[in-house]
Amino acid sequence: MKFSQFLRKEADPIWEASFNHPFVTGIAGGSLPLENFRYYVLQDAYYLSHFAKVQALGAAKSHDMVTTASMAAHAQGTYEAELSLHENFSKQLGITEEERQNFKPSPTAYAYTSHMYRAAYNGHLGDIIAAILPCYWLYYEIGQQMKGFKPEEPIYQEWIEAYGGDWFETLVKEQIDRLDQIAETVTEADRERMKEHFLISSQYEYEFWNMAYTLEEWPISMNKTVPLGKGE
Repeated sequence: MKFSQFLRKEADPIWEASFNHPFVTGIAGGSLPLENFRYYVLQDAYYLSHFAKVQALGAAKSHDMVTTASMAAHAQGTYEAELSLHENFSKQLGITEEERQNFKPSPTAYAYTSHMYRAAYNGHLGDIIAAILPCYWLYYEIGQQMKGFKPEEPIYQEWIEAYGGDWFETLVKEQIDRLDQIAETVTEADRERMKEHFLISSQYEYEFWNMAYTLEEWPISMNKTVPLGKGE
């Protein structure tokens, strides 16, 4: 069994929970309130901006120019493909520049990106791929499962088509193959650590749906602050 197949089997209960989460099924059926998807778009744009940086760290930690170029291309692709998709969604949802300027990441979005940075800075390329792969792979499987669904809300149909496309499948398979190649050359301790990164990221993927479904907020608001030097 390939390392990626082992990880997919280990993560199956978590991924099944994602497949059946009401945020995901709400997109497929068109019943998800746009307020929740709007929240998701803002948080996911934040997540992807850091995801691209982690991909770039993967390029920096690669030991050959072919992999460096590939990881750098993935980082560029995140910006050009996914963030441009979110730019389109933002226009359709009426997200203003002021909202972006005043945006605060949710606890889950902040924690998930922090987890990826920890894996990237403390580990090698295998750690990075293991930490970022669930985002690729889970979205791909969701996109495949949603093929044939025709929600009445056009923005949900666009989302389904984006992650069910051939271009995305190519990216996913490339990273799966890269992880398997790395797993064959590292120690058992490395593979165990990579598995942990993968499973934690899978948990955070589930939490990301839940965050958007519940419109998660910090327990104490950070919007009302006292200007520096003005406190008593």
